[in-house]
Amino acid sequence: MRIAVVGAGIAGLTLGLALAGTGVRVRIYERAPKLREVGAGIQLSPNAVRSLCRLGLDGHLRRVGVEAESIDRLAWDDGRLLSRTLLGTQCRDLYGAPYYTLHRADLHTGLTRALAPGTVRLDSACTSVAEHDGGVVLRFADGTVEEADVLVGADGIRSTVRASLMEDEPRPAGRSIYRGLIPADRLPWSPEPRVRLWMGKGQHCVCYPISGGRLVSFAATAPTVGPGEESWSAAGDPCELRDLYRDWDGTLRSILAIVEETGRWSLYDRAPVTRWSGDRTTLVGDAAHPMLPFMAQGANQAIEDAVVLAACLAQADGHRPAAALHHYERLRQERTTRVQNGSRARGDALHNADRTHDHPRVDHAEALRSLRERAWLYGYDAEFAIDPEGNAWTRPQSTPT
Repeated sequence: MRIAVVGAGIAGLTLGLALAGTGVRVRIYERAPKLREVGAGIQLSPNAVRSLCRLGLDGHLRRVGVEAESIDRLAWDDGRLLSRTLLGTQCRDLYGAPYYTLHRADLHTGLTRALAPGTVRLDSACTSVAEHDGGVVLRFADGTVEEADVLVGADGIRSTVRASLMEDEPRPAGRSIYRGLIPADRLPWSPEPRVRLWMGKGQHCVCYPISGGRLVSFAATAPTVGPGEESWSAAGDPCELRDLYRDWDGTLRSILAIVEETGRWSLYDRAPVTRWSGDRTTLVGDAAHPMLPFMAQGANQAIEDAVVLAACLAQADGHRPAAALHHYERLRQERTTRVQNGSRARGDALHNADRTHDHPRVDHAEALRSLRERAWLYGYDAEFAIDPEGNAWTRPQSTPT
């Protein structure tokens, strides 16, 4: 069976790696002339880390990532600890995998290097796709025409593949986000391995170390004023960013004071849908269920999608793949809809936070309870999800990287 994947982001590359050695032929088409991932930091929770380690990326993640000890939610004005979710050893003990913060580009590099040479075809902008009884036809901007038995759209929120399945448009979320990186050695203090999140009225900011602690990633969200861009490479104004947080906690201001470059773009999402597969076409990641970043689950859910879809495709009838694609869709939709809706609700909660009264002291038991309450999210195992009897899908072992 020939699988064509449009998009060489995290979802597409993970799918290619998960299918490696199964006998399925995979070609990933990427519009960019050079394979690189832009952006800043990314948070990987155990539900995704577990699968990536099984795909052979354990060593790579340990080298490039930072194992977070906690997620700390802080008061916007004085940085007081409002609540904490324990991670670190407790997270590994409960869920069998760590919680990492890392540079998105480092994850992208690890996935790319683990794939067989020639899997990704660059400078291939897909302009249209069409199913027929025997396969799927893909047309590209350079005039090239390719055919496959199954097509997977991993091409993001403005997916060309999605447009062949349904008619809908991304909708603005009314918020913009500034992202960027700061050298850790420029800070007046050494950053702890924690995710720190300042919450205030109408906006919030999250910071954490990445790249083995050499860099600090920040993401600051505020209401959109004027026109905004979606592009990951759109430039923002550091002075504008600092002005938005001028009355906030001094520690946060000391971080933003160092910012020399930042991206800024408007956030968009789509409403959950009840169908994202045809008889020979399906979607993964943001192409299927774009998520606002407020639960830090976009990449994690994309990785889950890829592993579940790979298992379904590996067991599929190459001449009649529709049953496998619809099975994958049924396995994933309830969960991704819950996370998608939860991300929206989480954004509202973050931006309605204000210190109007004193908060109780945060103790260890409460922080551990917060971790245990995430069992539905962090405890999910994509390789067990395909079998209602609870048996893991056994795939060929990848070579550790």
